[in-house]
Amino acid sequence: MQATQLTTYTRGDLMISSPDEAVVLKLATLALSVNTAPTDIATPNIGEYWPGQGGVYVGIRHYPDGPHHLIVGTEDLGRFAWGEYGTETGATSRTHGILNTTTLLEADGSFPAAEAAANYTADGHHDYGLPSIGELNQVWQCAPDLITEGAYWSSSQRSANYAFFMDFDDGDQSISGKSLELRVRPVRRLPIH
Repeated sequence: MQATQLTTYTRGDLMISSPDEAVVLKLATLALSVNTAPTDIATPNIGEYWPGQGGVYVGIRHYPDGPHHLIVGTEDLGRFAWGEYGTETGATSRTHGILNTTTLLEADGSFPAAEAAANYTADGHHDYGLPSIGELNQVWQCAPDLITEGAYWSSSQRSANYAFFMDFDDGDQSISGKSLELRVRPVRRLPIH
């Protein structure tokens, strides 16, 4: 009999495990503090700064827990190692950077890229994370002039030794050893109600 692979999210005393990643993502997102988009401020055009929301708007993204606005911080935070070469972390979602970031911050070890993104604050918001590879792709597709060069870490782990990154010079997505220092750009998301 083949063992069922579980996706697990742990935060404090809360642990959610299921063979269905979408269920884990939905329940984990409910467990995280949720901000909502203000209803009295118009959503800006893609590629424009969103006043009061801490970054540049790059469109709507559909997650297992529903559609969200995706906002990218305006600052390149520098170069950081992804962290912990040789360690499986559970940060394997290719869609949900905040979930991956939370998983990394709660794991044993040091994950400098995720820590830098999570420590970013803008317009009073401190709910940023290291973007998933899918979120980085959305930045590339929807706002190609926002980041025009360099390789950026995603929060999406590929294996114990590798994680995904995106090269904004040409739009290439690939993997690299976690000890390599690449650039970091934080993202945050706002649910659409």
